[in-house]
Amino acid sequence: MDLGTNTFHLLIADGDLHSYQEIVHEHKAVKLGEGGINKGYILPEAYQRGISTMQQFHEAIKAGNVTATRAIATSALRSASNGTDFIKEVEDKTGISIEIIDGEQEAVFIYQGVKISGCLSAQNALIMDIGGGSVEFILGNADGIIWKQSFEIGAARLMDLFHRTDPIPPSSIEALNLYLEDHLTDLFTAVNNHEIDTLIGSSGAFETFAEVIETEKGNSFDLKATKNYSFDEDELLTLTNKFVLSTHKERAANKGIIPVRVDMIVTASLITRFIMHKLAIHKVSMCSNSLKEGVLAGMLS
Repeated sequence: MDLGTNTFHLLIADGDLHSYQEIVHEHKAVKLGEGGINKGYILPEAYQRGISTMQQFHEAIKAGNVTATRAIATSALRSASNGTDFIKEVEDKTGISIEIIDGEQEAVFIYQGVKISGCLSAQNALIMDIGGGSVEFILGNADGIIWKQSFEIGAARLMDLFHRTDPIPPSSIEALNLYLEDHLTDLFTAVNNHEIDTLIGSSGAFETFAEVIETEKGNSFDLKATKNYSFDEDELLTLTNKFVLSTHKERAANKGIIPVRVDMIVTASLITRFIMHKLAIHKVSMCSNSLKEGVLAGMLS
């Protein structure tokens, strides 16, 4: 279980590391950080959505005759003052023990998930995982990690800070870009002496980018069958620009955007564009694997 700021994921699988079968793959739009992400507190409605979802996961785990479980919590529970209350209540009601991991461990799991998908090569890639609470950057290749760091600049946090009117005004875009420039200095320093071949977007918003691009071209797109997708640079920049200029109503009407991403896709688009331009990266791909597959890799091995 990957218990993120926006979405709770349940992955039940069987087999070995290189040939496992997914039995259950669910995601629930819990929106744990809604209204309280930058206040360091899970609001009552979000808290209850989280508890209910964990109870549903518990039922699925029982029905699936699962022999080993791990539940991993990231940014929202890591920074919430009532996060420990939530963890205790989940254990009392379901028996599921939640582990809170730090950003460094989160980055390692993301790398491991991307690696087992076969998305990495001998050339350096910058993996970016845009969560609701944090964004992880991992510089590495098929041989290992060169550098990694987690930044508390997730799409929900940025939305709360900058995307308060819709469409997002130019002044807010400028302020957001300055904020990223200020908060990502460690990233710029780390990549300075390394050539980056590809930006790999780990699941999340990048799945939405891929699905919308393909469906708008009239192509069928099966995300479950797509582990890796290579973007055309111009198509990706055109789409992110379209999302940034759009209204909530326009985004909500787009069948390629799942409801939990309808608003956060704007700040996710802005982060993506910022990184591409700042680091002069022209090759971008999507990998559908992320943290939960990285955790699974460790369990299966």
